[in-house]
Amino acid sequence: MGGFILRTMRHPPGIKGFLLALLLLLSLLLLSTGVGLFTFFLLEPHLDLPGWTILLVAFLVLVPGAVAVGRLFPWLTDWYYFLPALAFLLVFTLYPIGLTVYLAFTDYSGQKNNFPDRSTETAVVKQEGVRLLLEEPVAEALRCDPCQGEPVEVYAEGHRMRARILEAQGAELLLDRAPPFQAEFVAKVNAFRFVGFKNFAFILSQANQALFPVFAWNVVFATATVLLNALLGLILGLILNNRALKLRNFYRTLLIISWALPGVITVQVWVALLNYNFGAINRLLGVLGVYPIPWLNDPDWAKVAILLVNLWLGFPYMMTATLGALSTIPDELYEAARVDGATPWQALWGITLPLLEKPMVPILLSSFAFNFNNFYIIYLLTGGGPAQEGRLATAQATDILISWAYKTAFSAEGQSAYGLGAAISLIIFAITVAISLVNFRVTGALREVR
Repeated sequence: MGGFILRTMRHPPGIKGFLLALLLLLSLLLLSTGVGLFTFFLLEPHLDLPGWTILLVAFLVLVPGAVAVGRLFPWLTDWYYFLPALAFLLVFTLYPIGLTVYLAFTDYSGQKNNFPDRSTETAVVKQEGVRLLLEEPVAEALRCDPCQGEPVEVYAEGHRMRARILEAQGAELLLDRAPPFQAEFVAKVNAFRFVGFKNFAFILSQANQALFPVFAWNVVFATATVLLNALLGLILGLILNNRALKLRNFYRTLLIISWALPGVITVQVWVALLNYNFGAINRLLGVLGVYPIPWLNDPDWAKVAILLVNLWLGFPYMMTATLGALSTIPDELYEAARVDGATPWQALWGITLPLLEKPMVPILLSSFAFNFNNFYIIYLLTGGGPAQEGRLATAQATDILISWAYKTAFSAEGQSAYGLGAAISLIIFAITVAISLVNFRVTGALREVR
């Protein structure tokens, strides 16, 4: 016993001590939260408690629990400062991730769950106790096969009741209990169920209409954006880095304006500028004798418009990063190159570009990752449109994976296909991780970490 107490007084060394402290703190948080939830669900039917009662009870359990654990493991008190950060991580990071993974394997539809599906509403022709005769075959009317165990709602004017299907044959329906009124209509209830890989199978079954074309454009969009922004940022950075250039600080300020303005506002301005009938750009082209361009109405031109607008929004960042990287190159290298008779082009290819590679590669990779999931530019500029023949309504010409997931979850199926949207999110996560690993491997970005 004395040996155990002595061991608990000492801080375990290295990674073992950190993991043990993390485990104890996590157990303390989960225990207090569990007690709060249990107390709430136990008392809420009787006292009508508000939701914050869970937090209050959890806190009242956490404080004495921390004191008790601190007496058993005195060294753990040095880690108590980590509790708020751990709680934040659990609530705002791990919980959403875990919930997304869980919902991806369900048919969760938010507001539709546990409500009758009015699209399956069918008139009751005859009722004999628990047996109902519908005007259509049960499987066809209620869209269920098999129908056994499915929840339904039976209702008439001023009356409604929930029941489950025991047996369905043709137009006859056998319920687990008889309605205490004369039923007029019956409708299937949208249940919340675990569906396994059904969502993923559905996505793959329509891959040619959504996943493949959206993914292809997503890669093109992210890659082209990074290359165009990096090229323009490099050119402008090299020009503005020339100390002999007059008014270069003025030019820097002028070129950075697009980066300083809120993107949400500037994108809306570009929507107006690119309008087919009234946009300033098409009006200017008309003055020059050029036919109006359907910037936002044609699938191909819409993609060009997105790349141009994103170039205008993104090149200042690349220009600033290039200027920062150029400032780290010693002037002595250029002086030595001039002494050896090197031309400015030779200095550029032999000194500047090789020394820019190392600091710019992480920036380019992070820019690719950002633009791969650049939701707001797609959503605000084109909304994923225009429509394209042979594609799903949620996966149009300029939709990328993240906008497809958003539209699937919040626009399709009555604005509540959350399970399907979560499945798409997991696919996006897997693709993003795979692309990142390939980028790191190709560029050798992780060699120093190893």
